[in-house]
Amino acid sequence: MDTATPVQRRVARPRADALRNRERIVAAACEMFVEFGPEVPFDEIARRAGVGNATVYRNFPDRDALAREVVCAVMDRTSEWVERALAEGGDAFETLSGFVHFAADERIGALCPMLSESFDQHHPDLVAARDRVTELITELMSRAREAGQLRPDVEFGDLMIALSQLTRPLPGTACQGIDRFVHRHLQLFLDGMRAPARSVLPGVAATVEDMRRA
Repeated sequence: MDTATPVQRRVARPRADALRNRERIVAAACEMFVEFGPEVPFDEIARRAGVGNATVYRNFPDRDALAREVVCAVMDRTSEWVERALAEGGDAFETLSGFVHFAADERIGALCPMLSESFDQHHPDLVAARDRVTELITELMSRAREAGQLRPDVEFGDLMIALSQLTRPLPGTACQGIDRFVHRHLQLFLDGMRAPARSVLPGVAATVEDMRRA
């Protein structure tokens, strides 16, 4: 009696266009959460991402799932950056400064407080991503402190609060409108606003007219 050969089932992989749609949704949600807060309508996120509402809900059944994906993705990219920087070595404070500017571009300072205020903080994916990035940033700061380059009275919370305050746009303003000032203000923070100047500030001074147009 012949024994039937088991059918080898292939696990379906997401189509390339489906992956691109998911990435566009996450990128659009990141921008809009920062600009308008966590309650921004899914319709608006779908419109900015250039997809239909059904595509958003197919990927993320509720707001918590979307917010968690956004924040975890940002924290994972940040962790990967810090890991590479630590492996490369180099000047400890310059590496810390590089992290601050990278984190600003990733909007980690604005997104993480948003999540802690409004969503489940105990999901295992979120906890794992948060613990990993916290440990790595703490190591980065310890390295700069041990090199005598970082004030001994500055801790992890000080850095993250400053990132949050200096990278969040004014309510209702576009991320792109304020971005051209963020790195300038972060450099002021990193230099401690001390004279004489220790670095050249990127960009130009923000005028009243600039802020009105932002």
